[in-house]
Amino acid sequence: MAETGTRNVTFSSKRRNNSEDLNGEDLILAKKSMLSAPPRWEDPAAALAGARHEFGEHGGVNMSIEASATFTVMEPETMRRMFSGELGPDRDFFIYSRHFNPTVLNLGRQMAALEGTEAAYCTASGMSAISSVLMQLCSSGGHVVASRSLYGGTHALLSHFLPRACNITTTFVDVRDHDGVREAMVEGRTKVLYFEAMSNPTLTIANVPQLCRIAHDKGVVVVVDNTFAPMVLSPARLGADVVVHSISKYISGGADIIAASLVNSMMDLHQGALMLLGPTMNPKVAFELSERIPHLGLRMKEHCHRAFVYATRMKKLGLKVIYPGLEDHPQHGLLKTLANLAYGYGGILCVDMETEERANRLMNHLQNCTQFGFMAVSLGYYETLMSCSGSSTSSELNAEEKSLAGISPGLVRMSIGYSGTLEQRWAQFEKALSRMQDTLLLNKN
Repeated sequence: MAETGTRNVTFSSKRRNNSEDLNGEDLILAKKSMLSAPPRWEDPAAALAGARHEFGEHGGVNMSIEASATFTVMEPETMRRMFSGELGPDRDFFIYSRHFNPTVLNLGRQMAALEGTEAAYCTASGMSAISSVLMQLCSSGGHVVASRSLYGGTHALLSHFLPRACNITTTFVDVRDHDGVREAMVEGRTKVLYFEAMSNPTLTIANVPQLCRIAHDKGVVVVVDNTFAPMVLSPARLGADVVVHSISKYISGGADIIAASLVNSMMDLHQGALMLLGPTMNPKVAFELSERIPHLGLRMKEHCHRAFVYATRMKKLGLKVIYPGLEDHPQHGLLKTLANLAYGYGGILCVDMETEERANRLMNHLQNCTQFGFMAVSLGYYETLMSCSGSSTSSELNAEEKSLAGISPGLVRMSIGYSGTLEQRWAQFEKALSRMQDTLLLNKN
C-alpha cells in the first residue's frame, strides 16, 4: 500500500529574509544525494497528491505565473552568494529564468513526485531534454550504449548528430539481450545506457531493474525515456538515474504544447548543459501543464482500459496486434512485475498490416470513412491518433535498422483516445475494417 505523507503548502509570494539561516545544500550536488535513497514503491497519484502545493500571490488556489526573466535582490551580497551556489531556489532565491523560474520549478516538483525523485528540470521540448542530458553526461570521445528500438529523432541524434558534432559515439543493442548490453559497455569510456521503458513503436518492455544493475556495476549512468508509460511504469523507483518525458504527450493530453522534463537534479549554474544550451520552458506553458498533471492518473486509466479492450477484440478478429497487456506479448509477464497495475498496460497498441499500402488503406478508412481517429503523429491525445511508424516517426532509420528494431513496413501505431463511448468507437473500427475487406474483394474481382 502506498505510503502517504504530510501535504506541503507554500504561498508563492513568500520571500525569506537574509537574516534567516540560509546555509542550504549545494544544488549542484543534489543528484548524488538522490541516488543514495533506498527505492520504495509509491502510487504515483498518491505521490502527486502529497507534493508541495503552491498558492497564488493573493491566496488563489492556483499558483501565480511568474513571467519575469530576471529577479531582484535586496542586498548586493546576496547576488554573489546565489552565483556561488550558496543560495538557490530551494530557499526561494532566483537569478534568471534560464536557470530556474518559480512557475517552472513548481512543475518540476510535480514531475519529481510523479517519478519518485528529489528533483526534476523542465525543458522546452523532448529532444532538448534528451540532447541536454546526453551532452551533460558525455564529453568528446564518450560512448553511449542505447537500445536499437528508439524514437526516430533520438536514434538520429545518437547515430548522426552527436558523432559529427560532439565526437560521442553510440553502440545500438537489443536491450532484451542482457549479455549483449554488458559486452557493449567499454570500461572507462561508456558513460550512458539509454533506452525507452516501453519502446517506440514496437512496445518492447525493458527490464529496468536488471539493466540498471548491469550498468551500475560498470559505473554507467542509466537514462530512461518513459514517455509511453507515465503512471504505468516508474523507472526511477526501479533504479534509473535519469528519467526523460516528452510532456507534450500524455502529461499534456491536449496535443497543444511542446515540452519535456528530465527527472533528476542536473542543473549546474556555471558549466551545465541545461544552463549553457538554454532549453528553457516558458513559465506560461509550465502553469498550463501543472494544472493538467493532477488528473493524469484518471486519463491514463481510461487510455489503458480502452487500449486493452480494443487489442483483445482486434486479436479475436484475426489481426496481428502488439500490445503488452495481451498474454501472448513476449514481455507481458515482465510488465506485470514492474508496472503500477492500477493504471493498466499502456495506452498504445500496434496493428501490423505487413505492407505500407495496407496500413495506409486501414488508416484512410478509420479516419475518412468512420471517424475512429486521426492520421497524426504523437500520442496521449483524447482522440485516437494513428500513424504508419516506418514512414513517419521512425523514418530516420534505414531499412536494416528498422528490421533490427522490429518495425515492419505496415506497422500502424495507435494512441488510443477516450472521447466518445468505448462501444461507439469500437463500432467505428469494425465498420472501417469491414469496408476495407469489401474493397479488397472488389479489387480482386
